[in-house]
Amino acid sequence: MRGVIGFSASIVIVVVGACRHGAPPRMPPPPEVGVVEVQPGAVPQSYDFTGQVASYRRVEVRARVDGIITKRAFDEGSVVHPGDLLYQIDKIRYQAAFQAAQARFQNAKRTLERIEPLLPQHAVAQQDVDNAHSEYEASQAALAEAKKDLDDTDIRAEIEGRVGRAMLEMGARVTGPSDLLTTIDQLDPVYVSFRPSSDQLASWHEDPRARDLIRPGSSLAVNVILPDGSTLPRNGRLNYVAPALDAATGTEEFRAVFANGDRLLMPGQFVRVRLSGFVQDSALAVPLRAVQSGMGRQFVYVVGAGDTAMSRDVQPGSWSGNLWIIEHGLNPGDRVVVDGTQKVIPGHPVRPVPLSDSSAAQASTRPGQ
Repeated sequence: MRGVIGFSASIVIVVVGACRHGAPPRMPPPPEVGVVEVQPGAVPQSYDFTGQVASYRRVEVRARVDGIITKRAFDEGSVVHPGDLLYQIDKIRYQAAFQAAQARFQNAKRTLERIEPLLPQHAVAQQDVDNAHSEYEASQAALAEAKKDLDDTDIRAEIEGRVGRAMLEMGARVTGPSDLLTTIDQLDPVYVSFRPSSDQLASWHEDPRARDLIRPGSSLAVNVILPDGSTLPRNGRLNYVAPALDAATGTEEFRAVFANGDRLLMPGQFVRVRLSGFVQDSALAVPLRAVQSGMGRQFVYVVGAGDTAMSRDVQPGSWSGNLWIIEHGLNPGDRVVVDGTQKVIPGHPVRPVPLSDSSAAQASTRPGQ
């Protein structure tokens, strides 16, 4: 009897085990993903270009007179002000010429003062008085020229700015204006030039608001990103647009002027220029992290009917803050996966929940803003 009971228990265990082994596996719940529903709206746009800094004004320092340099009064790279002495040329020859011209002028003046009162008395001829006047005026002009030559032996700065390298040193001979002595660059303000492409210009000209922004003196905000990644703490003002495209590059020169009292911008420096103030109407935009890249394509995950996720190729355009404007590939009302993309398997269901920051994302694309 005890053997029969043991045999029956074995059969029950085998049957129960077989039932458990044959039961279908329990499926995990669909993964939770954060989604945002894209809607067309006005999206602010900014554009970045490579820019180069140029001095507001560059003056070439040259001598008007010739002679030997007897003094260089500046340090290369220092800031000079109008009237500061830069070079001095040997004065002896010009001092002597000035004194001779001065003596001639004084003699002509005394002669004229002596004979002119005699004319009403007919004690001198009119021709003698006329000759005295001519000599007086000629000697006066010669004196002024000699004084100018003497003054020009002191070569002074005409503008405020940073002085460049000394091209000639003390003891060198200056032959005249053909010899470049140094340069002065005015550094406050400065220019920053950048060059949009012809395609970019065409897209701006199609939009009346953008067309108004790219005119000199407009309200376009021009920012500079410095080489260390920091932003210059002030905006520039667009003050020049070239009248024609550069045939060699297919670009057009734009130029903005920036205050530069702190000397953060230096001529020749390359910076990144960011233009703000443009708006794209009826744009579809998603957070940057929603766009995936792989296998030479860019795509997003879209939650379709039955909460099934699928991959959708997209063509992104420009950035707007933390949003990416999608030119092609999305339709209004599409639910795009932003958070949890690593859990998505195309063709499988997901559990979509509104993105925690979806309200901020949608507010930036809401029509009329």
